[in-house]
Amino acid sequence: MSGEPSSGDAIRETAVRIAAAGDSRPRAARDPVNLPMIRNWIEAIDPNGRDDPGTAPPSMIQVWTMPGLHGLRTDDDPLGLMNRVLDEAGFTSVVATNCDQTYQRYLKVGEQLSVQTRLLDVTGPKRTALGEGWFVTTRSTWFSGDEPVATMDFRILKFRPPPASASATAPTLAPESPMLPLVTPDTAFFWDGTVAGELRIQCCAGCGALRHPPGPMCPACGQPGDGGYAVAAGAGEVFSYVVHHHPPVPGKKLPMVVALVQLPEGVRMLGEMPGVRPDQVRIGLPVTVTVTRVGDMALPAWRPAEGALPDRVIDVTPTFVIASALATRDFYEVHHDRDLAVERGARDIFINILTTTGLVQRYVSAWAPDAVIRSVSIRLGVPCHAGETLTLSGQALDEKVVAVTGRCSLGDHVTATVRIERAS
Repeated sequence: MSGEPSSGDAIRETAVRIAAAGDSRPRAARDPVNLPMIRNWIEAIDPNGRDDPGTAPPSMIQVWTMPGLHGLRTDDDPLGLMNRVLDEAGFTSVVATNCDQTYQRYLKVGEQLSVQTRLLDVTGPKRTALGEGWFVTTRSTWFSGDEPVATMDFRILKFRPPPASASATAPTLAPESPMLPLVTPDTAFFWDGTVAGELRIQCCAGCGALRHPPGPMCPACGQPGDGGYAVAAGAGEVFSYVVHHHPPVPGKKLPMVVALVQLPEGVRMLGEMPGVRPDQVRIGLPVTVTVTRVGDMALPAWRPAEGALPDRVIDVTPTFVIASALATRDFYEVHHDRDLAVERGARDIFINILTTTGLVQRYVSAWAPDAVIRSVSIRLGVPCHAGETLTLSGQALDEKVVAVTGRCSLGDHVTATVRIERAS
């Protein structure tokens, strides 16, 4: 047997050495905090948003020190050093998985920032849905002068890309799509309604009774046919529920809660409660309807009514993906070049993690405009590709914590926790 260390041993030894070195040297932002960049960021991510023109949105913190199109990492940058050794070992593809940002205060136009980064952890090799890879976690601290103003724990997965022949036939970044219901002549009106944002209940032509699920004959009077439909208010109470742990469900993250909801109109309706933990559900829980768009369909789902934030629906066009990546100074090709994105295992270009963080922060800020955002913690799930619709839903867990879920056709793109501080 050879006495040479394995690639795994070499990776671990490099990680120990880099972690022991501590923080990198301060790296100055190329530009001070400035209004043109703030405007570009807001136009791309939240065109209807309003801001103090002298203050930067807090989730822009990483943008100020991004290296740019032709920028190079410094020779002591921990992430750059780990990327190099992982690239040499064949783990050449990368996807961000987690981002936890904490803000000491908001930044003013004109401030000059610098950033220092240290390596926190390297774990692997791990088998993931994308293939074998290593998780790399770093911590960055931003300073204005000598004052620390924000920190970020950032995790990526460096994985071995599939062979060219395999990626051409089975893209690894595209998990199985959720199962879709069968649309029949009896149910078409219901699914047309969900796309239009309505929860429609079938009405009997003979006795006027409402019934769900839809069918060809009224169970109350036995008359065939129907008399159209009534539009439900979209609220109800949990009559019963199950927590599904197994078997796996295509496009779903387990465990998931499925609830039977009693509507005030007198019928019961089944639906998932996405982003809701089992311990948050109880019989009699007031809920309100939301929808998840999957291709041309819209699937109704339920969420707790108390503390619910209004949904925000984002049309993820190719222009949105590219414009938001540029506004966040992220020039990684999978967010701009479709051919390269497909070559590296994606279905199309997809939203970058800086944009997702910004969307979550802005969603909560729009709901609580007078609150100060103290932290944003996100975990990425399925990719959100160009051509998708992303629906953000939120739940205020208490006065200081908001849970946010962003769903696209493949499932949960992001689950997040936002901590806020309200003005006294």
